[in-house]
Amino acid sequence: MIRLLAALLLMTCHAATSQAQPTSAPAKTLGLSSQLCSEGWIALFDNETLFGWEPTGAANWTAKDGIISVDQGEHGFLNTTTQFANFELQLEYRCPSATNSGLFIRSQRIPKDPTADCYEINIAPADHPFPTGSLVARLKADAAPPTDDSVWHSLRIVADGARIATWVDGQPYSDYEDKQPLGRGHIGLQFRGGQIAFRKIRLKPLGLTSLFNGKDLTGWTDAAADKSRFFVDEGELRVLNGRGQLETTASYGDFVLQLECKSHAEGLNSGIFFRCIPGDQMMGYESQIQNAMKDGDPNQPADCGTGGIFRRQNARVIVATDLTWFHKTIIADGAHIATWVNGHQVVDWTDERKAHRNPRKGLRLEPGSIMIQGHDPTTDLSFRNFHIAEIPAR
Repeated sequence: MIRLLAALLLMTCHAATSQAQPTSAPAKTLGLSSQLCSEGWIALFDNETLFGWEPTGAANWTAKDGIISVDQGEHGFLNTTTQFANFELQLEYRCPSATNSGLFIRSQRIPKDPTADCYEINIAPADHPFPTGSLVARLKADAAPPTDDSVWHSLRIVADGARIATWVDGQPYSDYEDKQPLGRGHIGLQFRGGQIAFRKIRLKPLGLTSLFNGKDLTGWTDAAADKSRFFVDEGELRVLNGRGQLETTASYGDFVLQLECKSHAEGLNSGIFFRCIPGDQMMGYESQIQNAMKDGDPNQPADCGTGGIFRRQNARVIVATDLTWFHKTIIADGAHIATWVNGHQVVDWTDERKAHRNPRKGLRLEPGSIMIQGHDPTTDLSFRNFHIAEIPAR
């Protein structure tokens, strides 16, 4: 049964220290198809827990049966712990017609001014000054979408540079150009007036560019390859043997990185290092690649687990399977680091150590190279579809 659950995980694609690990994720997972993962989508809600979210007040936010809901308590927000910049966001909501709520993007943790520290996409009655689909204090939608209290309504938001656009139930409602756009911020679900529920919350980062051309190692250096062999094979980047590394010639500080990986044997060990000291041997944060588990239990990684930040926070569940392509997303935003595997968030970690040039020894915010690890003589992995976007300043 446990092995079957692990297979299902693959198919359906706060702050912590190495001693304080996140609670186990549920064995069931979110239902992102392989196609959605290939398009770059990640789930912001795992359908059963509030992992990756943080409330600002004492409201009764709950996660159950694929739904986040709230109806009592202190007015406030349920925010993503990760900040996002350019993205497409899709979700569904359901509420009584009198509910006044909203979806906040590029937001401060507790926004005070909707014209300066967030974009507030309203969910509100038709007679509200900014009905559903409007950007509060910025742009009123031309019309209010019909409300049916008994059904789920879809909300789509595109935040791309200066443009913020919204669709409700597939129909466009606002398209706003900000002359002084906010660069990044949290995504917040609001509790203000009346009950509301959300589900199927997913996001696709926008504006990523390729790090690997599929032809050669342009943009990378193998000066420290040592015992590893890095080469291009039929459009894929292959690494054999080790110990050694391949690193980018460019440096990156705050970024979104997406890639695909395949381990060609069971239990192989590798990793994606970032904010590395260029030229030094594996001196960076390491997002582990290791799909082995204890006693066949995906909630017990044998060695940090794919997506885990090695020696800092284990992956809360093994989502990927060896011998099969899997998708990985890493977001580095200041001291906060989050990772997703096959669309499922497995790490939510904030580095609270003192600043240090070497991220093995402390917090490094300075840009550094991105590196692929050749771990040992058994190393045999392939990579493809490397894409990255630097996160703009707030």
